[in-house]
Amino acid sequence: MEASSGRGRSGSSALKRRRGAGAGASPGSGSTAQLLNDDILRSVFSRLDDHFDLARCSAVCSSWNRIIVTAHLMRDLYYKRNPPARGSSSNISVKSYFEALAMDEHASSLSSGQADAYQWIGHPMRATLCRMRGGSILTGVGDKFLRLWSAETCKFMNEYHVPNAKALVDFDFDENKIVGLTSSQICIWRRSEPRSIFQSGGASFNHGLCMSFADPEVVIGCEDGRAFVYDMYSRSCSSIYRLHSSPVTCLTITDDQLILGGSTFGNVAIADQTSAIRSLSFNTNSHMVFAGSSAGYAHCWDLRTLKPLWEPRVSPNVIYSVHHLPGDTATLAVGGIDGVLRLICQRTGDIIRSIIVDTDRPAESTSRSRHQTEKKRVREVAPDAQLDNISTRLRPQITSLSVGMKKIVTTHGENYIRVLKFRPKRS
Repeated sequence: MEASSGRGRSGSSALKRRRGAGAGASPGSGSTAQLLNDDILRSVFSRLDDHFDLARCSAVCSSWNRIIVTAHLMRDLYYKRNPPARGSSSNISVKSYFEALAMDEHASSLSSGQADAYQWIGHPMRATLCRMRGGSILTGVGDKFLRLWSAETCKFMNEYHVPNAKALVDFDFDENKIVGLTSSQICIWRRSEPRSIFQSGGASFNHGLCMSFADPEVVIGCEDGRAFVYDMYSRSCSSIYRLHSSPVTCLTITDDQLILGGSTFGNVAIADQTSAIRSLSFNTNSHMVFAGSSAGYAHCWDLRTLKPLWEPRVSPNVIYSVHHLPGDTATLAVGGIDGVLRLICQRTGDIIRSIIVDTDRPAESTSRSRHQTEKKRVREVAPDAQLDNISTRLRPQITSLSVGMKKIVTTHGENYIRVLKFRPKRS
């Protein structure tokens, strides 16, 4: 009996030890995953076929990260998905893997993935401009304030008051600050504060129409055809350029501080067009400049050769906004007065797909906050579709758009904001 009792106590202790190795174990007792050796973990990780799952595993702990990095699993998965890249470069960093993979998935999602539209009332009056940076959306112009939103959840984040109730005509932002333009002043806000921290004084420029900034400089395009370069740190105008004999309607700045401006006469720094240039976007990676015109043409120039590459007419009406994700050399988003969001191939100018939002179907509410969000369906527009047969209620004019990672935000001159979220096409 004593021997039997001993075995019972021993079995009970073993059971407790086995239980101790599970989820309820103390921090010092270890877990099942921690007991696996490197070879087994390497074998498990090598079976993952999604680079983002592999990245999440590498972020769990230093030992998992070491196994994934030393076994070159990220590189092998990249080559598995992109066989032509195997011979193109033998020394690619993990950062380069992620950049290439993310851009591939972004381009694939926009060109052929399913899409959902999320719409909410964001302003009491209207919003005519939008910008998207690093997962945040900034909207405004037409109201007495700017509003910041999350691109992922569409939730309200912050509000920025325009000083002295002046009307903003343009704005942009980065991770730290917001820069806004009135017709005669530059205003700067910290992202964390609703009140303006700086307003330019004096009359250094007048009748400002557009702006672009690359820290530490802001460039203002004016009605008289001049561009004023304003230093945000010295708080003074550093230089003035005569760009055009007509009003400057849009601006962009390259990384090497080259200023490109479009005008009502259809002139850009590198080209002379027959219609007014309404928007510009510069691609640092490909050295290409994209523009949209009042006649519905999309233009592309190569800054290295100063020659036009393509200029198809993609819309029957004015193009108000063109934009692409920084680093993406595949897809360009275009929107304008006809209300159709078009995705264009940056290399050829061909239309990849055309999209409108289906407002006929009942909206699905996704939020109960003050700024209620509705989920709407997205409809494809056939290449040969007659736009006149599509109700303008389904395609309100796109006054501005901005592209983020697998997302596009649009404003329509009304009080609502839309974010289209694209999902990768699954095989």
